[in-house]
Amino acid sequence: MNNISMKVNADELILSALKEDITSEDITTCSVMPCYCAGEVELICKQDGVVAGLDVFKRVFELLDADTQVEFFCKDGDKVQNGQKLAVVKGDIRVLLSGERTALNYLQRMSGIATYTRNIADMLEGTGTKLLDTRKTTPNMRVFEKYAVKVGGGYNHRYNLSDGILLKDNHIGAAGSVKKAVEMAKEYAPFVRKIEVEVENLEMLKEALQAGADIIMLDNMSPEDMREAVALCKGKAETECSGNVTRENIARLVDIGVDYISSGALTHSSPILDLSLKNLHAV
Repeated sequence: MNNISMKVNADELILSALKEDITSEDITTCSVMPCYCAGEVELICKQDGVVAGLDVFKRVFELLDADTQVEFFCKDGDKVQNGQKLAVVKGDIRVLLSGERTALNYLQRMSGIATYTRNIADMLEGTGTKLLDTRKTTPNMRVFEKYAVKVGGGYNHRYNLSDGILLKDNHIGAAGSVKKAVEMAKEYAPFVRKIEVEVENLEMLKEALQAGADIIMLDNMSPEDMREAVALCKGKAETECSGNVTRENIARLVDIGVDYISSGALTHSSPILDLSLKNLHAV
């Protein structure tokens, strides 16, 4: 996440998070630190994992005070270990105290997603199947969470509803049939857009292929049916497997041969990576 994308996409969200935490003042910090005092604090890793979101962490402090300096000893995507010093933050002690929780919330959440994603992506290494995220993200956190998935070795599915056509069960119900839904999507959407259709059985899949779908999402189908579906789609459409995919059950899908496996768990169920700011002192 470079400085341009940070300012365009992230600053407003980070400021909103800071406003949530500081409505009028940080009364505790103002009590113990009424005046400016230069200081520094260390960012310490308390758990093995993959770090992601360092620029976001840094930006929290910069938005409170542009003179804040952060020296990193790692980069996004690095594997980090319990006890490792990841950074030193230097600046106004009041800023270090007031920005601490918001900065850590972002970094812990994003690093947790990157860690969980890396664990699953490693299981798919060498298979030719790509691991995708979903739109099952925390409101107002999508830009950060999807970035963390990429850092962890996954790929981003569509970013939002304007980003691609995905005809799910309720869209098909609204249209009346798979065939009708695909026809209506082709009529309405620009020709450059691919059309993905969610199917729950092989009959729906055959209807979607006949209608000219570009991507078939195999939703909660058995491994046996998915293997048959992959064979039916070969040379006609790409395939995506979906439906409650987690680190614990993905092994059953590894050798099926789908092009993509999507997992909402990457963003809605990954635990945080435990990180802490320690050893604050004046300089």
